[in-house]
Amino acid sequence: MRIRLGCRLSFEMPVPTPLILLLNVHYSRASDLERPDLLITNPGVPIEAYRDAFGNWCNRLLAPAGKMTVTTDGVLRDAGLSDPVDPTAQQHPVESLPSDVLTYLLPSRYCESDVLSEFAWTQFQNTPQGHPRVQAICDFVHNHIRFDYEQSRPTRTAVEALNEGVGVCRDFTHLAIALCRCLNIPARYCTGYVSDIGKPPPYSDMDFAAWMEVYLGGKWWVFDPRNNDTRFGRVLIAQGRDAANVPLIHSFGQHELQEFEVWISQIEDTPPA
Repeated sequence: MRIRLGCRLSFEMPVPTPLILLLNVHYSRASDLERPDLLITNPGVPIEAYRDAFGNWCNRLLAPAGKMTVTTDGVLRDAGLSDPVDPTAQQHPVESLPSDVLTYLLPSRYCESDVLSEFAWTQFQNTPQGHPRVQAICDFVHNHIRFDYEQSRPTRTAVEALNEGVGVCRDFTHLAIALCRCLNIPARYCTGYVSDIGKPPPYSDMDFAAWMEVYLGGKWWVFDPRNNDTRFGRVLIAQGRDAANVPLIHSFGQHELQEFEVWISQIEDTPPA
């Protein structure tokens, strides 16, 4: 299937302000792009593109004082399959993990696995290891946290999400990641598009979403504690240890976000001429 995706964000800057933007489809899906989701700014400014330490595409620019709009709009070919699932995927002993995976076992800014260790072992020690344990964590987080945009807070951590029982998709994801790490399961934070393809209406307003990938059986697997269901048309933008590594917008100064629109939807194939 063919998917159109993109975003439009407008800012008001009191003074010229450096920005780093992570808004483009992840390099692992670059070959699937029929029309690249190039970053366009209005007014036009020079843009420096680079890859960060996690391999994510980043765009660096100096936004002028006043209003600036940034837009992406691409078309991506997708196999139309749901997130892969393997209930038999097994957990690795820590000593058998690849070295580059170990960083996703450590506590991080928003995922205080060191603080939550006792809770995690008490809650999940009797669940089967591997995929069933991760799914049990997702079920717990999905049922424990009440989704509420009005209660969003950019500094909420996994511990605070557990204690407050409310949040948005990043809070679901941070708590699930922290609990996985407590149980020696590598988990990393992902951000991108999650479509409503295959879901019945009504549809809520589209937004960027957060989920996690967990390392089991020698592979990374998608788990989505916020939705906790089967999804089609999931498109990765960036991944890291937690949201601190993959902010969609990193501003080195004050800015006011005046417009925020995200879209992802299936489009019909172009008929032959």
